Amino acid sequence: MLIDTHSHIYTEEFLDDIDEVIQRAYENEVRKIVLPNIDSSTVRKMLDLSEQYPHICYPLMGLHPTSVNEDYEDELQLVEFWLQKQKFYGIGEVGIDLYWDKTFVTEQIDAFRRQIRMAIKYDLPLVIHFRESFNEVMQVLKEEQVPGLRGVFHSFSGSLEQAQQVIDLGFKLGVNGVVTFKNSGMDKVIENIDPCHLILETDAPYLTPVPFRGKRNESSYLIYVAQRVADLHRMSVTELAKLSTRNAEHLFQI
Repeated sequence: MLIDTHSHIYTEEFLDDIDEVIQRAYENEVRKIVLPNIDSSTVRKMLDLSEQYPHICYPLMGLHPTSVNEDYEDELQLVEFWLQKQKFYGIGEVGIDLYWDKTFVTEQIDAFRRQIRMAIKYDLPLVIHFRESFNEVMQVLKEEQVPGLRGVFHSFSGSLEQAQQVIDLGFKLGVNGVVTFKNSGMDKVIENIDPCHLILETDAPYLTPVPFRGKRNESSYLIYVAQRVADLHRMSVTELAKLSTRNAEHLFQI
């Protein structure tokens, strides 16, 4: 069994064939799918899918850094509202993104800090987005660190040294289709990290693995990520699946 620990299959890209997408995932041994939220515009779609497939889809609640703007205070209030209203399995997707736009970097840092505190308050794992912002994210995490704070650095694309910093903090590394890209360099990093620190993800509809790169990603393609990581560690995909699934089940309590 595999768990896709990061998938946005509730978005409009899957409007016409979501049932088939879920079916293909199931046929490829992907039996659980974690759904990180983006912002107030995606909550209802995410929850509808989770209610439709309650034993497959597990929702998270959070405000994505690229959705942080002048009304982020209202967005954070909505995150807190939902956390009080029903069960979620993590706080995400949260963090800092300095790639697309640095206009609201101060607000991004504040939103991240406050959502870390929500993770502590509700005893939930963090799913962290850190595009071009590893040092900034680590700084905030260290300032807010308390015993029990845990989570995953989603779509990990850093160096071996950075990976060790994440592991030392007690967090997991999220590995997706990037590890299958020929020139990404992630294979050299991942092969030197004990699989006990890894969880697998797709980030669907983005970052589609080889051999489907360039097409819409979906949870069924997680098998290609699993196979690549297994090959790097010279183990069977069954062994790797057991390890990564145990890691994911423990982190998200699913």
